[in-house]
Amino acid sequence: MLPKKILFCTDFSENSLPARAVAKEYAKAFDASLVVVHVVNTSKIGYPAFQQDVPFDQQAVLKSVEESVIDALDEVAEDCRKVLPDVITYYRMGIPATEIVSFANEESVGLLVLGTHGWTGITHLVMGSTAENVVRTASCPVLTVRSEEDSG
Repeated sequence: MLPKKILFCTDFSENSLPARAVAKEYAKAFDASLVVVHVVNTSKIGYPAFQQDVPFDQQAVLKSVEESVIDALDEVAEDCRKVLPDVITYYRMGIPATEIVSFANEESVGLLVLGTHGWTGITHLVMGSTAENVVRTASCPVLTVRSEEDSG
């Protein structure tokens, strides 16, 4: 069955560009809508290791992050709309793999497309793999696109 809705997951890195190109090509070839999602990894936003007595306004930080994400999603959507008429963007907050899979289920996505660094060895053990976790837990097909960057 051909997907009618494709979800492209982006972290806005150079690493995600090959996956974006593939997502656009597949959406065009399958005459599918393209949904772009970014997940703000809230585990990275916890309470910082600032010195004691330094004020920290977490709401201001989150608002700033939200504004940056919206701007970046607008840029991605603008690029995608050069070849696709139907592009929608979303962002979520949480653990990326969990949020991606939940979102895909909620939106009845037919295909997930995301990039992977292709890390191996100790780098993979330390950094983990959002793509690997998505592949393991998604209920729809997942297409991972390896980055051309050094896979160290």
